[in-house]
Amino acid sequence: MKALITKRSIIIASASLLIALITIISVNVFNSTGPITGFANTVTRPVRALATTVARTFGNIFASIYRYEELEKRHDELLQRLARYEANLRDSITLAEENDRLRRALDFRLRRPDFDREMVTITGWNADNWSHSFTINRGYSNSRITVGMGVATEYGVLVGQVSEVSALQSTVRTVIDTTFSAAVFVGGESESTSDGTATARGDFTQMRNGLLLLDYIDDDVIVLTESTVVTSGRGGIFPPGLTIGEVIDVFNHSSGIGRYATIRPLRDIDTLQTVFVILEFENPE
Repeated sequence: MKALITKRSIIIASASLLIALITIISVNVFNSTGPITGFANTVTRPVRALATTVARTFGNIFASIYRYEELEKRHDELLQRLARYEANLRDSITLAEENDRLRRALDFRLRRPDFDREMVTITGWNADNWSHSFTINRGYSNSRITVGMGVATEYGVLVGQVSEVSALQSTVRTVIDTTFSAAVFVGGESESTSDGTATARGDFTQMRNGLLLLDYIDDDVIVLTESTVVTSGRGGIFPPGLTIGEVIDVFNHSSGIGRYATIRPLRDIDTLQTVFVILEFENPE
């Protein structure tokens, strides 16, 4: 029995040695891995191919993640830069608007040195179905304001008339209030086609639409849409040359006698914050 085991061991060892020798000779002489190594490579090729594919896939995934992080960082930087540009643009627009406002105000003051005016702040609005007015922060105890004085913007746009004065505040009825009335030229003071005038007045129906009426128009006055309506100064209530608005429609009275028109105020009154009360003015009339 022992002899049999020894014989078998010798055979196995010899076979192993022979395989090893064949492999070594094949690699060194024929520059090949040999049949055994080749067989092993053939058997493991699918596994190695799968491993290579998996490795390549994960490599691409990691590269994509890194690239995404880079793009996200770049995106955030661009958003921050855009926000700065937008802020600078808003500041530039605000400065341009403020510059234009001051330029117009200065231009109006240079053109109308006859005005003695006081800047006031609007503190509240009083609007209902019958009236349209606002409150200002000046009264008889802290200003020379009196009832009847005109109220305008820094651009020379008439927006109302002082209707009530108390100690510390006053009420201004706007140009669309039903009780407002002013003698006007049509086409602008310097563009008026005749010496005839008309009256700009508030109207109950038109007030709801933010408009007022042009009425009592002299026959020789030409009224066209988009014509400018300015105060004439007649009657001495308002100084001449204050713009009220522009004509948007012209109609004939239902009686067939005379004409009337609707006027859109030149200034959006409800957005005002500060205005000027005209304390004194020279009237060439």
